[in-house]
Amino acid sequence: MTDRQGMRQTAQQATGQTVQPGTPQATRLDAGQTAQQGTRQAIPVPTLDLLARPSGGFAMVAMDQRESLRQMFAAAIGERVGDERLTSFKLTVAREVGPYASGFLIDQDYGFGQVAAEGMLPGGLIVAVDSLQQEPDGPVEDTEIDERVDLVAAREAGAVAAKLLVIWRDDERRERRLEIAAEFVWRCADAGLLSVLEGVARPAAGTTGFDGPAAIREAARELAGLRPSLYKAQVPLGGAAPEERLVEECARLGEVIPVPWVVLSQGVERDDFPTAVRAACRAGASGMLAGRAIWSDVVGSDDLAAELRARSVPRLQGLAAIVDEHARPWTAR
Repeated sequence: MTDRQGMRQTAQQATGQTVQPGTPQATRLDAGQTAQQGTRQAIPVPTLDLLARPSGGFAMVAMDQRESLRQMFAAAIGERVGDERLTSFKLTVAREVGPYASGFLIDQDYGFGQVAAEGMLPGGLIVAVDSLQQEPDGPVEDTEIDERVDLVAAREAGAVAAKLLVIWRDDERRERRLEIAAEFVWRCADAGLLSVLEGVARPAAGTTGFDGPAAIREAARELAGLRPSLYKAQVPLGGAAPEERLVEECARLGEVIPVPWVVLSQGVERDDFPTAVRAACRAGASGMLAGRAIWSDVVGSDDLAAELRARSVPRLQGLAAIVDEHARPWTAR
């Protein structure tokens, strides 16, 4: 079997569909394989050690929210804020909380350039490359690759990884989303960056009886099957279950993920997140990449830096301790 045939087989296994030569998907697979071959000879892709703690686990902070963060400000202070306030918040989180994180995720519109230029983070810097389709007061509905983000320039600025969010639905765009995710993984390899692929499962329009845990597993099976450097998964059941039940569900999730994986905090109550992280790590996860569970309650604070030091830093330190004790080192995956 040739390398290109192997790439097609991976995509076929992920979707359950056949990729015929000459189709747009086959063209993407061929182009991606060529890019990877060229990359691995010219630009070595770094290892996940650049995002990991000494234990081999991940305790990373997500600060790439955009309109969602603006919504959080509106809820906290009763008014929408401008771009300068968003950027200021993100940079303050980077300065105060970032030094305690093994990795830090931020977007280019609201702070990546400043964080990179100032070299304010001892951990690995991750740039978000997702273009979000989102109404001002709604959730993210879909994503594409943001063509404005130059991955090579981001690496040269100091990024070690890039991240793409994929809203997974069982609808007519399912295969297209998989193609976008595959292209993202290949572009990262071509640029010499680690790839962090995040799958968030949502019901298709008109769906009734949505099985959340099953959809999270199916999204992971497809997306993690593309072999990103790291997969970022939802916590099954929103973390709202006894720990042993969460361990069972996370173990089922881990069975379909062939790469190191971490959990995100969106959809999980802040007080439930430490238990959710512990359950996921006990089931084979390598840690977490989270935002809201760490800093959401200080949005709109009059003394943001002090509140981050008083609340968010101890919270992250506690999560890091859980990761160090329970997470599967990424090298063991």
